[in-house]
Formats: sequence, C-alpha cells, structure tokens
Amino acid sequence: MSSKNKETAPKEEQPIEETPVEEAPEAMVEEVSETDALRAELESAQNDLAAEKDKNLRLRAEYDNFRKRSARERDNIYADVKADTLKKLLPIFDNLERALRQETADEAYKKGVEMTMTQFLEALRALGVTPIEAVGQKFDPNEHNAVMHMEDPEKGEGEIVQEFQKGFKMGDRVIRFSMVQVAN
Repeated sequence: MSSKNKETAPKEEQPIEETPVEEAPEAMVEEVSETDALRAELESAQNDLAAEKDKNLRLRAEYDNFRKRSARERDNIYADVKADTLKKLLPIFDNLERALRQETADEAYKKGVEMTMTQFLEALRALGVTPIEAVGQKFDPNEHNAVMHMEDPEKGEGEIVQEFQKGFKMGDRVIRFSMVQVAN
C-alpha cells in the first residue's frame, strides 16, 4: 500500500505563472492613448512654431518696409529742403546775371562779377543743379513757363525765342521754370 499511497497521494501543486492577459491590453491601450496624446501635443507645438515663424517673418518684412519707407521719406525731405534753399538763392543768380549785362568801364568790377557768377554756377553744379536750356528749344510745359507769345514766320511752331528768367533743375525735378517767350 505504501506504493499505492505514494501514487494516489496528491502531488504538491506547483504554482503556474499566469500571464496577465487582462493587463496587457490595458497597458497597450494606455500606451496608444499616451502616444496619441504626445503626437497631438507635438502637432500642436509644430503648429504653434509655424505660426510664430510666420509672425516673425511678417514682422521682419514689416520692419524692412518701414526702414525703406523711412529712408525714402528722409531722402524726399532732404531733396525738398535742398530745393527750397536753392529757390531762395536763385535771386542772387538773377542779380549777378543782370550785373553782367550792364555796361561798365570798370574791368576789375566786371571781372569780379564774372568770377562770382562762375563760382555760383559751380556750387549749383556740385549740388546737382543744372540750368534748363530755353532759347532755340521747343517749348516744354514741364520745364518752361510761357509768359509771352509772338508771331514769327521764320521761327518754328512752339519755339522759344527769348528767355526772361533762367530755369533750373535738380535731377529730374524742376526747381524753377524758365520764363520764356514762345513763337507762333
């Protein structure tokens, strides 16, 4: 019996390791949820970054436009002030021109006025100011101011025959129009 007893005696049960079948899907679901949350957070951060980059780019472009506009305005103000100052100096030119047309016996006086006129014209040229050609030219309302009209069959249509006051330009900008007499 003892051998039978041995056989029928219940064997000690060895614990079988159970795999957490229910825990595995929950862990995967949590990981998937966490991954989705991280992806959503990453996408949101990338969108925010793109928006900030766009905002930065726009701000830089706006600043660049402001800088260019300010430089253009500064240049325009400088040109306006320069033209305004030159307009105030042109009567001096007119007086020098009248003095040169006057007959005088004093050659030293005449030479002094000529030198002053030459120096004045050089200063104007250095500032980018040039006289407007008039006599013999075709009348251009953008450069000339017609104050008189005359009929002369020998002259062409709209030809300037006399200049009463010299006009000046600074680049393409007219500082003072030439006062002229136009034929036909």
